Amino acid sequence: MTDESNDHDTDDGPTSGESGPLDDSSSLLDRSGAGRSGTPDLDDIVLDNLDTGDEDASDEASRGLFDDLLEGEPIFENKEVLRPSYTPHKLPHREEQINNMATILVTALRGDTPSNILIYGKTGTGKTASAKFVSEELETTSQKYEVPCEVEYINCEVTDTQYRVLAQLANKFINKNLGVIEDRLADLSDLRSRARDDASVLAETSFASLDALEAEIDALEADRDEFEEVPMTGWPTDRVYSSFFDAVDYHERVVVIMLDEIDKLVEKSGDDTLYNLSRMNSELENSRVSIMGISNDLKFTDFLDPRVKSSLGEEEIVFPPYDANQLRDILQARADVAFKGDALSDDVIPLCAAFAAQEHGDARRALDLLRTAGELAERDQTDDVEEDHVRQAQEKIELDRVVEVVRTLPTQSKIVLFAIILLEKNGVRNINTGEVFNIYKNLCEEIDADVLTQRRVTDLISELDMLGIVNAVVVSKGRYGRTKEISLSVPTDETEAVLLSDSRLGDIEDVQPFVQARFDN
Repeated sequence: MTDESNDHDTDDGPTSGESGPLDDSSSLLDRSGAGRSGTPDLDDIVLDNLDTGDEDASDEASRGLFDDLLEGEPIFENKEVLRPSYTPHKLPHREEQINNMATILVTALRGDTPSNILIYGKTGTGKTASAKFVSEELETTSQKYEVPCEVEYINCEVTDTQYRVLAQLANKFINKNLGVIEDRLADLSDLRSRARDDASVLAETSFASLDALEAEIDALEADRDEFEEVPMTGWPTDRVYSSFFDAVDYHERVVVIMLDEIDKLVEKSGDDTLYNLSRMNSELENSRVSIMGISNDLKFTDFLDPRVKSSLGEEEIVFPPYDANQLRDILQARADVAFKGDALSDDVIPLCAAFAAQEHGDARRALDLLRTAGELAERDQTDDVEEDHVRQAQEKIELDRVVEVVRTLPTQSKIVLFAIILLEKNGVRNINTGEVFNIYKNLCEEIDADVLTQRRVTDLISELDMLGIVNAVVVSKGRYGRTKEISLSVPTDETEAVLLSDSRLGDIEDVQPFVQARFDN
């Protein structure tokens, strides 16, 4: 069997057209230190270098702790501006995509049904921020011209089943309908009070008599009583869909349903939800529904029913990655609002942009870097954010990512990773799959776990390679065939600590399987 190589050293970087911006910051990047030998320990980063070993110092710090921390001047004016959830008033370098969305959705302001839109792009390319920006503008304009138009946002990474999506949408519209009914009832009750004193006030209304007014109030109260909030579990899906349908169609309006991470919904629940939503308009009497899907995966529509695919993808908008110059503009615009005065040294924003440009132009990564660098500077009680704070932030974010990825691995993948760590700690280099499998078997026996086949272990190693946790390169051994040579791509001690925090693997700490050290000539 021939193994396939996944060489992460050749990951997509900035395109040739982006080399100029990166060159501007090359001197900064050259000093970043590619190796991990200088990576701080997990405790240093998580505990911010607090020394818990000195009991006297701990006793002294037990009073006035926050007074000491508040002594320094704050660096941030508004830190929330640097968080991904913030929607700015202006989105640099996304004018074309925003205009495309607006051109499609403007039909909603004329009372017509907009085409469904699919938005593609890698993480941190401004998809969600741009879609929310356009949605806010759409709702604001609809209020200005008194056109009933609403946008509802669903994050399908959190709300990832058909039941939950429909229930959440149903409850949003039920609550809006109840608000409309209460407002209408308040107006009509006031009118009824005045009409009882003077029936002539009805002449300027659509009600011919007090009885007609009373009938309208009774009908609204009946509608109010009929609306029942959908529980998050327990109902048949058909009943949930019916409640959603009735709630949407209660009065005339155009509804745009924004499904962020739409591929996660399809992956978890299939395309039933999209099928139901895309065929609603043929049955609705008062309302019209349009779908805006946002995805990191350009190929997720390949798994959809052809009818859903053709309906859903009426309009497609692609968001390309940002280059380093564009990232600088984005960071500068946010930094002007987020930080006080001249808190940033000149090289901070170019360095954040250069690091993020290497990560496929991820603006979210750039903003995280800038915010974390500011937080580190604030903890140091310095007046300025310096280049060194950005480098510390880069190490912290990378380690946090590694910790989270390793912590959420399946148990079998954790055992395979621990086997690789044991081999490396015992001086074995150019580790091959057979060596990993032998140690893996011993570990499984020690903790009474099922032993997978060597082929399945090889697959798990490939998955660890794709996650960037190990580097597995296929090398030729001449007449002996080809094999994978495996090495860790993450800090050994910190990764081992995360693995041992798993209760299932905790007992491994006292187990030292025999490792046959090899000495390569």
